[in-house]
Amino acid sequence: MTRAYSLDAPSGAIAEAFDAAHGPDPWGGGDLRPGEFAPVIVRSAKTSQRVIRPMVWGYPAPNSLKPNGEVQWVPTVRNVESPFWIGNLRHVELRCLVPATAIIPTTKRKPERRDIETPPLFAMAGIWRDLTDMPVFAIISVDDAAEQGKRGTPLILKGAQQQAWLTADWKDASKLLQPRIAGRVLCA
Repeated sequence: MTRAYSLDAPSGAIAEAFDAAHGPDPWGGGDLRPGEFAPVIVRSAKTSQRVIRPMVWGYPAPNSLKPNGEVQWVPTVRNVESPFWIGNLRHVELRCLVPATAIIPTTKRKPERRDIETPPLFAMAGIWRDLTDMPVFAIISVDDAAEQGKRGTPLILKGAQQQAWLTADWKDASKLLQPRIAGRVLCA
């Protein structure tokens, strides 16, 4: 399960890599953890153009607000059939791309790249929603085929898969949710 990732690229570079408008987003790069703001790419409801929008990484878990005001964040989606997630997944306008430059495994402190063919920027599949006080997002994870479903790894989308994730109905978009095959993942 992903608990951190890096996005070491400024807004302009992200916008160029994913054909998105970045507007006044001030992102300059760095490591991200659940509960922190990060840039994500969504489709504008008015123009259908891709735009970068800052959001908080993680959905607040149901009944998770603690008396001290802390929130337990749910950063990844593992069970796409769960009623908690399926409503968002079925609505194409609530899917997003999460740009990254490296994934930080839960057992390591440094970002690790395992595939030298990985472009400097890649996109993970995500979903988002507006809460009353802020927009939030979560990263879609898939099983690791080599680990027999024991851990989730982010769903990395390449080229046409990115557009399909942002525009296809759920029946077609759900076909992208294939287990990671050893040697065929961009980062883990």
